[in-house]
Amino acid sequence: MTATVWARGDYPKIAVELVGALGPALVDACGIEAGQKVLDVAAGTGNAAIAAAGRGAHVVASDVTPELLAAGRERPEAGGLEIEWVEADAQKLPFGDAEFDVVMSTIGVMFAPNHQRCADELIRVCRPGGTIGLLSWTPTGTIGGLFRTMGPHAPKPPAGAQPPPLWGSSAHLDGLFGEYVDWTTERVELLPVDEFDRPADFVDYFKNLYGPTISVYEHASADPERLEALENDFHAFAVQENRGEPDAARYEWEYLVSVGTRV
Repeated sequence: MTATVWARGDYPKIAVELVGALGPALVDACGIEAGQKVLDVAAGTGNAAIAAAGRGAHVVASDVTPELLAAGRERPEAGGLEIEWVEADAQKLPFGDAEFDVVMSTIGVMFAPNHQRCADELIRVCRPGGTIGLLSWTPTGTIGGLFRTMGPHAPKPPAGAQPPPLWGSSAHLDGLFGEYVDWTTERVELLPVDEFDRPADFVDYFKNLYGPTISVYEHASADPERLEALENDFHAFAVQENRGEPDAARYEWEYLVSVGTRV
């Protein structure tokens, strides 16, 4: 997805309110230590980068969307930490071969169109014996379901683009990284989300704040019938995924944590 998509809405708000725990979770899984040189790819507003820098690592946070990097720099918890914020496309990283001890991405690199180019770049910039860590939404979880729900109403993806939630499949990662990464951790976990009173609030939140959803609604708005179908599908999806009560919604967003050694 393009930088323009992620600049829409208010992803910095989502990063803090809903998915803030995921960055530290990946940093824990990677075992990041003081003194390591760490690259956070598609870092967004820096949830993982800030957590890694808080451990004393030397961190580069890269992202294709300058607005997200600017928001990351301004986060109070980033102050005084050793973080370099770099605008960069995950499909063509501006870093040297074997430059980093740890290369990681939290629900970030999965959204770049060409999965193989991204995997090749993660491998290239990680030193042999270093760590590659990924945290990705699964195809079978709530966010994977969200993208399937939006798919029929969305504009046609660019040639060669693959569905983002494939990164949450171990088989897909094996195909992308092959013999270059020895995966030592592959576990599926759930992120509890209870910020919404009702499923309709879930829908409104994503319609107003989440760039990919905003883009789909803009595309559908040109056709009243398509827009109505999108609304119906999205509301049905939000109700279906609710694990709580109609007036006390609770969601469980499934993700895959994958950590391996660069061979």
